Amino acid sequence: MVKVLIVDDSAFMRNALSTMLSSDPEIRIVGTARDGLEAIDKIASLRPDIVTMDVEMPRMDGITALKHIMERNPVPVIMVSSLTTEGAKVTLEALDLGAVDFLPKNLSELSVNIVKIREILIDKIKHIGRKGLVRKHFRPSERHLSLPKAVEPPRHLPVRTTGERRVGIVAIGTSTGGPKALQEIIPRLPKDFPVPVVIAQHMPPNFTGPFAERLNQLSQITVKEAVEGEPLKPGLALVAPGGGHMRVTRGRGIETVVSISINKEDFIYRPSVDALMTSVAELFPGRALGVILTGMGNDGVKGLTILKRTGGRIFAQDEETCVVYGMPKAVVDAGIADKVLSLEEMAGEIINSV
Repeated sequence: MVKVLIVDDSAFMRNALSTMLSSDPEIRIVGTARDGLEAIDKIASLRPDIVTMDVEMPRMDGITALKHIMERNPVPVIMVSSLTTEGAKVTLEALDLGAVDFLPKNLSELSVNIVKIREILIDKIKHIGRKGLVRKHFRPSERHLSLPKAVEPPRHLPVRTTGERRVGIVAIGTSTGGPKALQEIIPRLPKDFPVPVVIAQHMPPNFTGPFAERLNQLSQITVKEAVEGEPLKPGLALVAPGGGHMRVTRGRGIETVVSISINKEDFIYRPSVDALMTSVAELFPGRALGVILTGMGNDGVKGLTILKRTGGRIFAQDEETCVVYGMPKAVVDAGIADKVLSLEEMAGEIINSV
């Protein structure tokens, strides 16, 4: 049984989330709170497995409450945020402080099929609540004040024998827990990283832009939200915009660019990891490195199966360091992962592969 505390100043939201979550027999709502102060007291007395936390509340807001919770009684917290650019920035700050994920205030605006919202939310609550906090995600005094230490790149790239296939692109797919995982990996890549990086992170519109800007501030390579027709370049990481699918395609001449589709197509998530990985496999046969990180579900396994079939390599994050071991597990279970790596090992192995 997963015990949930719901924190929101809106009675409507408290009731909506309570009704949705308590419909599952494996979830029990142990209490509700109207503000951060009440939340801190109830977490100490009720000991929930997971908390949903509104951002804007009277007396004490969600960010301030989160800081206190992570210092006194660390517990997985999912932030409930407005889907505005300002809301995105606050939510990203919350993820830095130890929150494991976020939900939009208006659940109908999630970047997934509306009929899947209840199922996805319940699965997320159960997975995260049962696992608890990943060790590195609840040390705000240490984590948000210092950047990940850069991996020391080799002074010279390894000499490759004639005919040896060389990685020409790194493609990364992730979902729940992904923002924190990407902040452990991308800032460690050296400034002269020799290939482009493309990233599909499940996020709604208005979130991917601020997230890319935040990554860029932390990183030696350039990180930005992708736009239609943008060329791929060494040392450039492009984040798929929320609400659309990103693919790599051939531009004019030998130029490789990204294309953005805002159609839902047949994918549950936008942006879809499967869509990105399939296009990478087709355009870089035998020269692609696919990386699958923490996340719910199995998005990515179909595209990575094609990438493997065309001669690419695949790295999967291990269970211990995942917030949710769903997407990497699907890839490992399919038998297509070349390496299963901890989050701490991932950047170094990516550098060694290019």
